[in-house]
Amino acid sequence: MTIDRTLAPESAMTATSPVESSTLYDRDYLLWLTTTAEQLRRGRFTDLDVENLIEEIESIGKSQKNAIESLLIVLLVHLLKLAYWESERERNLGHWSEEITAFRDQIASLLATSPSLKPYIREIFARCYEKARVRVARSMEVKLKSLPSTPIATLEQTLDDNWFPIPLDFNE
Repeated sequence: MTIDRTLAPESAMTATSPVESSTLYDRDYLLWLTTTAEQLRRGRFTDLDVENLIEEIESIGKSQKNAIESLLIVLLVHLLKLAYWESERERNLGHWSEEITAFRDQIASLLATSPSLKPYIREIFARCYEKARVRVARSMEVKLKSLPSTPIATLEQTLDDNWFPIPLDFNE
């Protein structure tokens, strides 16, 4: 397979039919997106590459779910480290608390733009806690049973900007 390394404009690739759009999707994703948006704007629905459009829309939803799950896990990791990794706490307190705040902000932003993720985050909370617990046990090089098997906080506390598992001097 040869790779086209030219930087010439691809104006000839403009799609006008579903068949061309389908091949355009595989050849030039950005041009496919631009073309699809233009077809939607102009009401040219019969020209749409519906199959790939549906796939892309569904993948956006999956991406949001993956993002909130990933953020929740790393938030819980940092809360667990703050609560239980005493030997590293003094050195990492500022960093961990800053990360906790950043992850909370990102989760809040996702929930604000997609409120329908709220039931999902409740659904995955226990599973995310368990994943975080495993990661922290590995980081601390301790047995998993040395960390609580039930979450150290409720979901609401976990997402609350003012809640930390230990008192923080700079939080007063």
